[in-house]
Amino acid sequence: METTTHDNLKMEYTDPIELRQIDKFVCDEISRQMHRYIKAMKGSHAHMIRFEQRLRELPQPEREQALARYIDLNRHSVDGLDWKLVVARAMADYCDTYGYFLEMLADEARMAFYENRAKDKYLQYHRVSESADGHFGLTAHDGTVLIPAVYDFLRTPYVYVDDLKTMPVIAQRNGRFGLVRPDGEGTVIVPFLYDDIQLRDEPPYFEALHDGETTLLDV
Repeated sequence: METTTHDNLKMEYTDPIELRQIDKFVCDEISRQMHRYIKAMKGSHAHMIRFEQRLRELPQPEREQALARYIDLNRHSVDGLDWKLVVARAMADYCDTYGYFLEMLADEARMAFYENRAKDKYLQYHRVSESADGHFGLTAHDGTVLIPAVYDFLRTPYVYVDDLKTMPVIAQRNGRFGLVRPDGEGTVIVPFLYDDIQLRDEPPYFEALHDGETTLLDV
């Protein structure tokens, strides 16, 4: 008997309408989860409206990618998330009868396929990489280099960001701190002039210290 894998499940479930609609409804569920997270973190109606407005402006694939990037920066947003429940709610939205909904729920292979598909789309975590000479960089979930491993220290900004922008990374080189964009080139957007740079939990998100003076970095 052939072992069930993500790949052969994908070959089995090729109904393009079902696939497209389940993807859409899963995306809606993840958006709602982020809505609840923002509300719990800040309690700001304005933050939620801004977040949701930005998402609505994006086509479906870019919306999925934006949510994945948001989750990567705010990993606590999916703490305790029941992915089976996410898929079940998406199936409920897709099905036109209660009986068909129960039939889909009872299909363990189909549930596993959509659960794995959802996790593949939305859990795309980057990681800090280390070179042979002890320097650090940043790598995407698929191995793409975001920041080359040439820095003495990196601090990834796991902070609340409600406007979906790409956050720069705090880096240290030759004893000085600056900010680097994880764009594949390691573009320096704040030069390495500071004694320290700290994260803040509200805009502007970075606070720099130089010669005893504190500066807020609006980047």
